[in-house]
Amino acid sequence: MDTKDYQRLFLQDVTLIDVRAPIEFLQGAFPSAINLPLMNDSERQAVGTCFKQHGQEQAVALGHSLVTGKLREERTLAWIERCIKQPEGYLYCFRGGLRSQLVQQWLREAGVDYPRVLGGYKALRRFLLDTLETAVSLPMIIVGGNTGCGKTLLINELSEGIDLEGIACHRGSSFGRTLVKQSTQINFENQLAVKMLKKQHAGCRHWVLEDEGRIIGSNNLPLGLFNSMQQAPLVVIDDPFEVRVARLQDEYIDKMRQAFEQAYGEQQGFQHYGEYLHHGLFAIRRRLGLERFQQLSQQLTSALQLQQSGGSSDAHQKWLIPLLQHYYDPMYRYQLAKKTQRIIFRGNYAEASEFLMMYSHNNGE
Repeated sequence: MDTKDYQRLFLQDVTLIDVRAPIEFLQGAFPSAINLPLMNDSERQAVGTCFKQHGQEQAVALGHSLVTGKLREERTLAWIERCIKQPEGYLYCFRGGLRSQLVQQWLREAGVDYPRVLGGYKALRRFLLDTLETAVSLPMIIVGGNTGCGKTLLINELSEGIDLEGIACHRGSSFGRTLVKQSTQINFENQLAVKMLKKQHAGCRHWVLEDEGRIIGSNNLPLGLFNSMQQAPLVVIDDPFEVRVARLQDEYIDKMRQAFEQAYGEQQGFQHYGEYLHHGLFAIRRRLGLERFQQLSQQLTSALQLQQSGGSSDAHQKWLIPLLQHYYDPMYRYQLAKKTQRIIFRGNYAEASEFLMMYSHNNGE
């Protein structure tokens, strides 16, 4: 049965068969959607041009003539195969109109009765934007602290935590990229909305978020969310310097090497890993100053050479420690100085974790 129950679709991760063209799907879709298009990009473009010049009737006729015979048979078989695999799923197109109705009709003719989403992509997207608007009106607490103090780790331990960097597939700094490509802005917003919808449904009545800038890699935080974050109370993690260095070495040095080598093989992976570290340093060269950048860059090269020849990754501390002391820490102290009135708690990782757990308990979650 066709549906307008958008909330259930997202809460239950119901499979959605998106019959729009691939270019539309790439621009924005939903976490549980797969693309099995009625028309490819060039076919869609031809039909769109025909619609503008000659109207709907001729455009529909052109669409039928383009997707016919063996092509129609192949695409129908792909839909049938997916419908059998996901019998609880739904079809959608842009507005829930002609394309999804036609696919539904062809499936019915082949003996498969499969429902569609009324209102299509546009209605689903509108629902998620409204969900975001509602979600960001809830109270929130921001977790701050110097680089390496475990903000993301702590957020992921909390049921009301929203890992914005995890959703963006980027850790927010010049070294922040991961091996997973960042999604489009629309997909980032859709994933964030679905995450918040599920957590609210599970009983979350406030959010815990990391102290982020507006931009995480190539994704922008929704303006309403970012503005609320700028007013929210702040919990600051103050961890010892050596603990932070060890955490950063583990996350950005050891684990990134492992990830690159798993993805590309040992030799090529190590090369990509070295390029990743050098690129991160190069991105902040102007702020470091040319002399310091060159010095740190040379130390990074030496550490990589030592590491490649079987040595310890500890040599990376020669550039990592001064980078923290002379760049990241002063920058964060400057930013934090503007937020002192919002600080409601300061302590090490364990103390901050305990405080946030108690806060949730006292607020009935």
